[in-house]
Amino acid sequence: MMSIGKYCNRDVVTAPPGISIYAAARMMNQYHVGDLVLAEHVDGERCRPIGLITDRDLALRIIARNPPDQEDLQAVDVLPRPLITANQNEDLFDVILNMRRANIRRIPVVDDFGLLVGIATADDLVGLLSDHLHELSLLIRQQSRREEE
Repeated sequence: MMSIGKYCNRDVVTAPPGISIYAAARMMNQYHVGDLVLAEHVDGERCRPIGLITDRDLALRIIARNPPDQEDLQAVDVLPRPLITANQNEDLFDVILNMRRANIRRIPVVDDFGLLVGIATADDLVGLLSDHLHELSLLIRQQSRREEE
């Protein structure tokens, strides 16, 4: 089994749920990421994810709609949906299927206690799968050459 915990990105940018939407946008820019996992710290470095906000959420759900009092909006106030997570022991292909069903491109990965261990994104998973498909295509090519000899 290919568990998602083995393939997720462990370098996750987190922010407190009360962060303003403007500070969230600045953090995304500073760290060159398209999302922030909103999380509550449990102990030291460990945290529990409670939401995920993306640059697309900020652009399409807030700025484009021009809601009143944008200055007072916190990231947690504009979360598009309840947070969906994947357990680190879940099969990679089951996680991909769940992401498609939920129509999400990013999913926080948690341990058995619900604590954040990483994030899986559609872009990263496409890259991973294309690398494996490339290896498989090399095998097919190699086998074809042997048969020709």
